Amino acid sequence: MKLQCEVEVINRMLPTFGMRNRGRGSRAVLSVGKQEGKGSGQRGPIYLMICTIKDKAGSRYKLQENIENLFSKFINEGKATIRLREPAVDICLSKADICNLKSFISAVSLAHKGTDASPVPLSRLTPAKSSEIEKPRAKMIITCKKDYPLTKSFPYSLEHLQVSYCKLARVDMRMLCLKRLQKLDLSNNHIKKLPKTIGDLVCLQELTLHSNFLETFEVELCNSTLKNSLKSLDLSENKLKALPLQFCNLRELVSLKLDGNELITLPFAIGKLSKLRFLSATKNKLPYVPNSFKMLVLENLDLFGNPFTKPNPMVPDIRLKFPLTLLETASRATLGYRIPYGPQVIPKHLCQDLSVAKTCDCGRPCLSSFIQTIVGMNLHQVSQTVVLVDSMGGTEAPIICYFCSLTCYSLFLDKYLQSTRV
Repeated sequence: MKLQCEVEVINRMLPTFGMRNRGRGSRAVLSVGKQEGKGSGQRGPIYLMICTIKDKAGSRYKLQENIENLFSKFINEGKATIRLREPAVDICLSKADICNLKSFISAVSLAHKGTDASPVPLSRLTPAKSSEIEKPRAKMIITCKKDYPLTKSFPYSLEHLQVSYCKLARVDMRMLCLKRLQKLDLSNNHIKKLPKTIGDLVCLQELTLHSNFLETFEVELCNSTLKNSLKSLDLSENKLKALPLQFCNLRELVSLKLDGNELITLPFAIGKLSKLRFLSATKNKLPYVPNSFKMLVLENLDLFGNPFTKPNPMVPDIRLKFPLTLLETASRATLGYRIPYGPQVIPKHLCQDLSVAKTCDCGRPCLSSFIQTIVGMNLHQVSQTVVLVDSMGGTEAPIICYFCSLTCYSLFLDKYLQSTRV
């Protein structure tokens, strides 16, 4: 039976002589087994061996009828203490895998009792290898194809993995088994499509994919566990033309980079990203920003290099229908009164229509009957810091606005005309 963890051996006699004992734990491999050699037999004593970097040969402690106490109150935190009678030491274990630690403590307890009814799972008491003792690797950076591991797997303990300039055509499925991964950087490769299983990386907080050949961002990723963990997403320098409607399910996003793509629109409901603080979408093909954009509260915004249209509120696109259809009336009522709905209540296509309903300046919803126009908005209304939109020093961008009725549009027009006169 073996266990990898951090160990600190505390001599209980040292305080008697006025000496301090407590120090720092060190990475170790613990084994429960019998002494090898001519004198060792089936009924020989069982030992606990501790191997560290400084002592690979290991120190051995007899277990049978030699344990004064086992402290396992914090075993669910990966901690336990074995108190021996001879020598008078406490063996403090920490940072252990919880399941392995429970099995190991059970084996130690059985070894102490020395009963034959429940055989103890024993290991060979041999010096540990350096790879067994070394601290688990948390970070790996690969920036050259010749350094890419082809014959061996990635360390399971990785929390930060960067694989750049390796000409990867797809995401290596071995990366998707790294359940502790928090940062994944696959920039400067040839990746065209993301696997849906990236959403299985439950701890992933930062995903960097700039300078690839991505054409789509999968809907499944927006509905995966990423919506609860992902805080930073870099999709710049790809070939994205649009992002899915479900993109704004990634509610934990703080930083979003979309520079150098072919986007003709930002996510329709981008205003729902309430935690977003840094947004960059330079050098795309944006004619305007969506209506929900004005709901954002940003610290830094950069929209330079987009072919924004010139705002012209006096030339609206009128799509009002008189009288309102039954579908329009029912849809407005459902959204206005926040009536719960779903595919089990109404057809799925109607659920999708309701999810992309427009919002009038008055706050009321509208579905397919509305007046649409382009208005100029100073970007300082949504961001503390704004990078100039154009080379002329402007910080204003066109935003699309919707009006549910002629009355709402008329009220807006009156305010607009008064502001231009001033």
